[in-house]
Order: sequence, then C-alpha cells, then structure tokens
Amino acid sequence: MHISKSFLFLSLAFSTGAQATTLTRDNGAPVGDNQNSLTAGSEGSVLLQDVHLIQKLQRFARERIPERVVHPRGAGAHGEFVANGDFSELTRSVPFSEKGKITPVFVRFSSVIHSKGSPETLRDPRGFATKFYTEEGNWDLVGNNLPIFFIRDAMKFPDMVHSLKPSPVTNMQDPNRFFDFFSHEPSATHMLTQVYSNLGTPASYREMDGWGVHAYKWVNDENQASYVKFNWKSQQGVKGLNPEEVVEMQGKNFNHMTDDLYREIGAGNFPKWDLYVKVLRPDQLNDFNYNPLDATKMWLDVPETKVGTMTLNRMPGNFFQETEQAAFAPSNLIPGIEPSEDRLLQGRIFSYADTQLYRLGANHTQLPINRAQVEVQNHNQEGAANMGISSSDVNYQASRQRDLTDDNQYRAVYTALSGNVQQKAISKQDNYTQAGIFYRGLSKQDRKDLITNLSGDLSKVKDSAVKHQMLSYFYLADKDYGQALTRAVNGDLSKVKQLSKSL
Repeated sequence: MHISKSFLFLSLAFSTGAQATTLTRDNGAPVGDNQNSLTAGSEGSVLLQDVHLIQKLQRFARERIPERVVHPRGAGAHGEFVANGDFSELTRSVPFSEKGKITPVFVRFSSVIHSKGSPETLRDPRGFATKFYTEEGNWDLVGNNLPIFFIRDAMKFPDMVHSLKPSPVTNMQDPNRFFDFFSHEPSATHMLTQVYSNLGTPASYREMDGWGVHAYKWVNDENQASYVKFNWKSQQGVKGLNPEEVVEMQGKNFNHMTDDLYREIGAGNFPKWDLYVKVLRPDQLNDFNYNPLDATKMWLDVPETKVGTMTLNRMPGNFFQETEQAAFAPSNLIPGIEPSEDRLLQGRIFSYADTQLYRLGANHTQLPINRAQVEVQNHNQEGAANMGISSSDVNYQASRQRDLTDDNQYRAVYTALSGNVQQKAISKQDNYTQAGIFYRGLSKQDRKDLITNLSGDLSKVKDSAVKHQMLSYFYLADKDYGQALTRAVNGDLSKVKQLSKSL
C-alpha cells in the first residue's frame, strides 16, 4: 500500500507527543536563541539586525485589530506638569529647564492584559502613560503602576502576553497556561508578588503610583549622560481593593476606576502626582548585586529627587478621538532624554511605535491628541489619512533648493561599547531578593491578602511540576512567604525546598 510522505509526516507528528521540534522564523529558517536578544556585548544595546526579535514583535503587534494587544481598556485625562526646579545641570530636556515651567500633558490609564470591555475589578498591572507636549516635540513616559516587570528581554514579550491572554482553544484565561510560562521565568517572581498583592486591584486611578519601569538617560548641554528612573507618587495616597472589596465592587460597579476619575475631575477635585527621579552616574552601574538596567529590578537605596508635580484637570471631550486614538510609544523622546541599554526598553522602542502605525496608520501623529505643539518638518509623505500641508517640490535631503537639514547639537550622546555580538542572558540576575524585600514590607493583613490572591490562581494549576517550581521561586524570595503559599495550595514543602536548592 502506498503512503504519501506528507501523510506519514503528519502521522508521526501526532503520535510522538511532545517531541522536540526546531522553532523557525516565518521564512522557515531555524531560530538559534528564542530567549535572548542580540546585543552589542554584555551591557550594550540591542541590534537592529536581530531579525527574529523584530519579526516576533512585528507579528505580535498585528495580532489584534482595532483593539490594542496590550493596554486595551483605558481612561484618559488632560492636565499640566509644573517643574519643581531647574535641572538643566542633569538634562537639557525642556520640561525640567526652569522652576515653574508648565508643560501640557495627557495621561492614559489602562489595564494591561484584559480586553476593552473587561471589568476594572480584574487583577492586572495598570498602564500609566503620560504624553508631554513640549516646545521640542512630544515626550511619552510610558509606564505602569508597579515599579518592575515580569521579564527583562523583549524577546520574551509576545510569549508572556500569549500565556496571559485567553487560550486560543477555549478563549478563557487559564492559570495553567501563564504559570507554565512563568515556571520557566524566575525573573517574574518580584512582579508576580506585587501584582498578586492588593496593588493588582487598585481602588481608583487616582490612588495609584506610576513608574517609568525602565532606566533612561538624562543628557545635559555638555553631552554628559546620567541614568535615571521615574516615579509618579500619588498625592491622594495608594489604595488597593482587598479580596472581599473586589467581590463587592464587581457586584456594584465594574467601571469603578473610570467612574471615579470622571466624577472627581468633574467635581473639581483634580488629582495630583509628584514626579521623582533617581539618578546614577554611568560609573555607578556596577556598584550593585544586580544590573540596574534590568527592568525586573528597582533601584533600592538610591536617593530620589522631586522634579515636579502633575495635575489632571480636564476629561476628554470625546472618548474615541482622544483616549482611544492617543498613541504612546517609548520612542517618542525629546532632546535631553535618551533610552538606556535596558533590553526590554530597546525592544519596546520599536514595538510600541510599530503597533501605533498598525492600529492608527502612518499619519497618526497628525491626529489632534497626538500632534506636536511645534511645526513638524520632515519628508514623511502620503499614506492613509494624511492631513499635512506641503507645497514644496523637494521631499528629499540634501538639496540646494530647500534648507531643511539636521542639527548636530541633537546627535545621540556618545556611548562607548566593548565586547562581542552575542545572544546571552545578563550575568547579575538576582531574581528573588527584591520580591522578598517587598513581601516583608507588607503589613500582616496585606501578606494574608497576597497569599489569598496568589493561591486562588496557583491552586488551579494541574501540573504538579509547574506548581512546585513556582512555589520554589516564592520560597527563595522569603521562606515564610513560600511556606504559607505552599500550605494554601496543598503543596509538598519538602519538594519545594529540594527544588529551591537546585536554583
């Protein structure tokens, strides 16, 4: 009997279970490393030649239309930022150039994973994105309400979100899927601990802090660079809903965060946040037992400085035109602010801008909510919904007919690089210490709520290996934390201890 080769291949594929198969790019080429981005040396930037990373991010950004892949549900508000002093010694960026300097802003708060129509009571990190409309262009500070992230390399971003989104088979979010992923990611221990605390279910957008998460560079007029991290501190305080309050709010009002923001601003109770920065000199980056450019880490014991205050005082006149069409991207930078070599940030610089091009089109920066307050002069042309006005016959550079040229004073800051092109994880990972510090800093009741919240999902995990691997991470963060969680999910503490010794 004749059996076709294609049929034989399919039969073998279905009969061999979890047999290893080489991952490929869309053109069929095998992938050599799906865990680490291609970088210029151990501390250098991610390289544009990493075609696998770029394809992953491009394909990932195009998986949904028109809803955002991440941060789909949100609420926005207009306001202003007032500088607290003159910080030109550290940065030439105009929002921090003089005391009392006022910069208009638009902020979009959002959920990260859950869909556009989802209840705001669901556990989720919350986006905290701020667009500064400055005299030298728009600057987007795109962050979250938590100070760190699950992963440190953008290569893992599509996989992480896939695991957290509903199953492609059942269309339901499933702890078996995302804990399966995180069981391979000890770097997520701190973020999981924070998001499963009551911070993961904020009482309102007004009552949560915002964090830039990533390290950036501040550059002054002398082209001297410092590394900085940004933190919005709510003047309203920080409040999360405990497990009982979550259930109560779900039955009462699952739009509670948007309702609160509209109601309070409408009543003239304008929410305020103070912006603080932590600053490190380049020669201080090696002074820690972790890599300060790792997005899974906070800068503990680094002094902070208040640099200004933001007040939100006006809601959008039209939700779609402003909040939904607002396009934020970490690539929207201005002179005096540059990206650091943070691997996750380097990927987001491409990914977020590319997502906005896909969602809103090539000319989305011409929309009123995204439009710069200065005249835009470049040769980007045509494309859908082009509202620009150009009468010049010269749409190229250089030209003797039109004097539109670059300015050397805005060149990127000089950064020395050394090492080899490589795909390798960072060396100083320290995946557990800061999670333990956060846990021990919680009140007794907040610790109890954390165990309740986290065990509620972890107890649904059917694979014992996945469950105990996760428990070993939390045990390494703090023994009491790991033991309490192990009891709550009926785990085997001896197995947890054994696994923790191998990490």
